Amino acid sequence: MPKMSRRIRLQRPCKFVRSDKIQSSAVGWKSGNWSGYAQSGSAGAYNRVSAYWTVPFVLPSAQPVYSSAWIGIDGYKNGSLIQTGTGHDFANGNASYYAWWEILPSAETVIPYPVHPGDRMHAVIANQGHGKWSISLRNLTRGWRFRTVQTYKGPRTSAEWIVEAPQVGSTISSLARLTPVVFSCCRVNGRNPCLKLDQRGIMVQNNRVVSIPSRPNRAGDAFLVRARRSKQS
Repeated sequence: MPKMSRRIRLQRPCKFVRSDKIQSSAVGWKSGNWSGYAQSGSAGAYNRVSAYWTVPFVLPSAQPVYSSAWIGIDGYKNGSLIQTGTGHDFANGNASYYAWWEILPSAETVIPYPVHPGDRMHAVIANQGHGKWSISLRNLTRGWRFRTVQTYKGPRTSAEWIVEAPQVGSTISSLARLTPVVFSCCRVNGRNPCLKLDQRGIMVQNNRVVSIPSRPNRAGDAFLVRARRSKQS
């Protein structure tokens, strides 16, 4: 079990922000806690989401900082969310890495298997019918697989591939300084999502861009998220 040196931690729906001071080309949306790609559609449009990613290194910081990489359904323009991913924090002089899953409004549930920077992850969230959903996370580097079936009744109006600054205690945390997070083989409803630039979101905290995704690859199913160095770190 990873060492938990933080208060209750939650992934939250996308918190949209407006900032006339931030200028960036081809940005679809801006958020105080999310960066990555999100697709949205009508109610019931999304039944499966998946991707691979590599666990980033978290760099030392003078202040506690937190981050997650995950896939999910809902949370973009609605208050529901089902998701699974990895966490990468730096607090009390130590870095910590771990896996988790979460269905709002509950807090995240830690998956008690080892996670290290550089590990290759594969996640799948799939509708099993009758309100039941499968949440599966594999660590291809360490050779473990976790799967749970849970009840979820969200509207299914969005699917996402995200790096997040989670809520810790009652406030959204400062994003950890990370090496780039690469999402690849992204799929939605079993197909290539053909990601577009207007589905891209950057993270803005204190009127600074702290995380920005790259353009999608030519196939439209891969990208990286780069966290920018904080002046205070």
